[in-house]
Amino acid sequence: MTRATLDKDPAEVAAMFDQVAARYDLTNTVLSLGQDRGWRKAVAQALDLQPGERVLDLAAGTATSSAALARTGADVVGCDFSLGMLRAAKPCEGVELVAGDALRLPFADASFDAVTISFGLRNTQDLDVALAELHRVTKPAGRLVVCEFSHPTWAPFRTVYVEYLMKALPPVARRVSSAPAAYVYLAESIRAWPAQAALAGHLQRAGWSHVAWRDLTGGIVALHRGVRRA
Repeated sequence: MTRATLDKDPAEVAAMFDQVAARYDLTNTVLSLGQDRGWRKAVAQALDLQPGERVLDLAAGTATSSAALARTGADVVGCDFSLGMLRAAKPCEGVELVAGDALRLPFADASFDAVTISFGLRNTQDLDVALAELHRVTKPAGRLVVCEFSHPTWAPFRTVYVEYLMKALPPVARRVSSAPAAYVYLAESIRAWPAQAALAGHLQRAGWSHVAWRDLTGGIVALHRGVRRA
């Protein structure tokens, strides 16, 4: 079990996401001050999907991220372990929704040209197993993009950010979220998450090559990339 799960039972985590599904997208936009839209665009650009390619969007939630990827012309499979999230998703052409566990993905080896997970790796019970599963279902020379909350690189900004997470985020969540207690967990899980270089090491140990990352919004979010060896 990783620190990021904060010792929560998987069923408890799934139930928590079921509870926040109704206003999940609105809450994310409010709490990120609208930055979430730019982060989704950055993921799509990093994946560089081509029409007809098949991509797995793991931890797809309400499939907002999947819909953004489908606009590239790729065939998108949005997968999530929260049935409540999947039920809240709006139908979208080019997107297939599948319920599944990141630690036991319900797909054959080498099924996808590309795989991605945004803001979901923290919520797995074992990030190394999740990364290995993503590697397994990716075709040789296929690519991975992980978009996840990270650690601001400028120390004064990092201090302000942590203060926001622990003090401002819960009250804001109480005003806009359908389950505000879940966002206390969110703040704690972000603070416990590995920094950029440490997460890159996890990708490499899972078998990904050409691992690199790019900070977004001063390091609040980082895009990690990798390639499955041919």
